[in-house]
Amino acid sequence: MSSTQRTAVITGATSEKGIGVITARRFAREGWGVVILDLDGVKSTEVAQHISEEFGVPTLGHAVDVSDEAAVDAAREAVVAKVAAGNLPPVGAVVNIAGITSPVPFLETTLELWHKVMDVNATGTYLVTKAFLPQMIDSGWGRIVNMSSVSAQRGGGVFGKVPYSAAKAAILGFTKALARELGPTGVTVNAVTPGAVDTNIRVGSTPEQEAAIAADVPVGRTATTEEVAGAITFLASEDAAYLTGVTLDINGGSHIH
Repeated sequence: MSSTQRTAVITGATSEKGIGVITARRFAREGWGVVILDLDGVKSTEVAQHISEEFGVPTLGHAVDVSDEAAVDAAREAVVAKVAAGNLPPVGAVVNIAGITSPVPFLETTLELWHKVMDVNATGTYLVTKAFLPQMIDSGWGRIVNMSSVSAQRGGGVFGKVPYSAAKAAILGFTKALARELGPTGVTVNAVTPGAVDTNIRVGSTPEQEAAIAADVPVGRTATTEEVAGAITFLASEDAAYLTGVTLDINGGSHIH
C-alpha cells in the first residue's frame, strides 16, 4: 500500500455505518492522506479531523453534491489548493462510493426519482472522476475504484429496483470503457460489486426484509463494511497494478458467474 506521498479522495464517507468512512479509515491506516467529500460539509470536516487525529495523516473534509458539476469543481479546487500548499500529498486514488437506492416498483417510479438515483450514482461517478483524473494522469500513477452493486449483475433482487440497478450497471460500463482508454497512462479503473452489506443504505427496510436478504446469500450473512473496504483498498494498492477494468464481486456467493 502507498504512503502519505499520495491522497485518496473518497465520496460518501460520513455515515457511521457506511462503507465510505470505513474505507477512509483503511486508507489512513495504510498511510494515505484522505479527502472526505459528502453532502454534509460539517460532518465531512469532523470525520476528516477524527481520522487525522487517530492515524496521524493529512486530511480534508469538504461539502459536495456529487451530481452538481460546480460543487464537484469547487471541491477539486479546495483539494488542489491544499496540495499546492504542501498540506496534502498529490491525489493518487479516487473512490466513488456516494450513492442512493430506492425499493420502488417500476410502475410506481417517477421521472424525478429516476433522475435522482441516476444522478447521484452514475453522474456523480462521472463528475468526480473527471475532476480528479488529470492530476493522476499528470503524475503517471492513479487508482479509480467505483462502487457498483450485485444488483447491476443480477437485475436487482437485493433491495434497490430498476433505477438503482440501471445506475449501477452504467457504472460498470463506465469503468470498463475508461479502463481501456486510460491503459497507457498508469491509471487503473476498477469496480466493486457488493451484495447486501451491513450499512444503512436500505432505508425503510424491515427486519423481515433484512432476514430474507441474508437468507438468500449462500454464506448465510450480509457483508461487513470492513470486508468491502478491504477490497477497495487492495484495488488502490501497488499490488493491483495489473488489474484494470476488473469487476470485483463481494457478494458471498449470491451471484456466481
